Amino acid sequence: MTANYAADLALFINGSWRAGEGRDAFPVLNPATGKAMADLPIATEADLQEALVAAEAGFAQWKAQDVEVRGAILHKVADLIRKRADSIAVLLTMEQGKPLDQARGEIIGAASMFDFYAEEAKRAYGRVLVRPTGQRAMVLKQPVGPTAIFTPWNFPVYLLAKKLAPALAAGCSVIAKPAEETPGSTAALMRCLADAGVPANVAQLVYGVPDMVSRTLIGSPVIRKVSFTGSTAVGKHLMRLAADGVKRITMELGGHAPVLVFDDVDLDKTLDMLVPQKFRNAGQVCVSPTRFYVQAGIYDAFIKGFAERTAKVQVGNGLDSGVQMGPLANPRRPDAIEALVADARAKGAKLMAGGEAYGDGYFFQPTLLADVPVEADIMSTEPFGPVAVSRPFETMDEAIMQANRVPFGLAAFAFTNDLRTANLVGDAIEAGMVGINSFAISVADAPFGGVKQSGFGSEGGPEGLDSYMVTKAIHQA
Repeated sequence: MTANYAADLALFINGSWRAGEGRDAFPVLNPATGKAMADLPIATEADLQEALVAAEAGFAQWKAQDVEVRGAILHKVADLIRKRADSIAVLLTMEQGKPLDQARGEIIGAASMFDFYAEEAKRAYGRVLVRPTGQRAMVLKQPVGPTAIFTPWNFPVYLLAKKLAPALAAGCSVIAKPAEETPGSTAALMRCLADAGVPANVAQLVYGVPDMVSRTLIGSPVIRKVSFTGSTAVGKHLMRLAADGVKRITMELGGHAPVLVFDDVDLDKTLDMLVPQKFRNAGQVCVSPTRFYVQAGIYDAFIKGFAERTAKVQVGNGLDSGVQMGPLANPRRPDAIEALVADARAKGAKLMAGGEAYGDGYFFQPTLLADVPVEADIMSTEPFGPVAVSRPFETMDEAIMQANRVPFGLAAFAFTNDLRTANLVGDAIEAGMVGINSFAISVADAPFGGVKQSGFGSEGGPEGLDSYMVTKAIHQA
């Protein structure tokens, strides 16, 4: 544990770090040991009301700030994140469990978000419409207003940056509520913003009882926009809250990513890509490849090769060298995954590797299930853990049908060396993002978002900036 970990757990409201002072607290657990590391102070109703007042004043100040100044501050945020990457990565691994190299990669990805939007803010162009001489008609883009953002524990720093950077670039003020499981790393990110010169009332950080915080912030007339990343169930709840105030919303919700593997691939090369991606962050990734549909001619060889590689994944404390997969992030996950695996096996799935929780922390073995029937719960419920499920297919039409069968459509992947197959699959799969022979789908300059019950709206790219802006037409005769 870092020396000042407990002292660094605090709320950041109107430029002041708040801790203790009679507030209730949540214990923060180390997922590798299951033991408490420190107590996290949680926001009171008075804290949230103070944050709302500050955010309203901060918006008036920040939206009037020259875009070059905003951009320079965001670049400085990125620089500070990179300078502090090693120390923030340790916090992230302690709280969330992922291996240290993966944690550091997440931090560097967060920095890239601030650099991208520091420049993208300068390209928030409007347009002038053609009108008769003496008349003018313009279309402008303006910041939507104070924004409430809610982020989860699986990529706490990157996903917080993914919302903070475009919101601040657009000229919005922000109240952020990250996950209570990972507060040290997200507080460290907020310190980078404060130290870079983001005004005190423009970016604020709160933790607390999720339902109380969301009802208070979303129910306030101060908040004009809500951005959420998390489960579909919680997303639907927040959408209902936002409906009462007709607030702008962006929802990045659950997925259940299919992977179509055609028989023209180099199988060893493909498996060498698939297995590390499946078990990255212990499978706790909204775009994690999970449902593997493999053409029948290579199915048996695929299962054999996948199982062999799965058995070799090094699992342990993410701070230890050589570890490829850490524990699950909280005590809820092992039981949930164990139940899904048991259901699949009871319905006829074959366990090829792993399948059990173990140890003092929240560890679950990297797991492969073969011949999983469609009726198994895991074929329709995202496991959000280190479990791969597989079935063979004969034709492309069959594979597409299975890929599109679930009500989610966040990400999908296909592996083929045939250009026509790649084009047809890319067009036919119902997902907001499709990776063909690639998993590189979450980058600063590209939109990230889903369809169907995986949500709507995009983060990343110009679309991410646009989501924090409103369009105004001005007509002058």
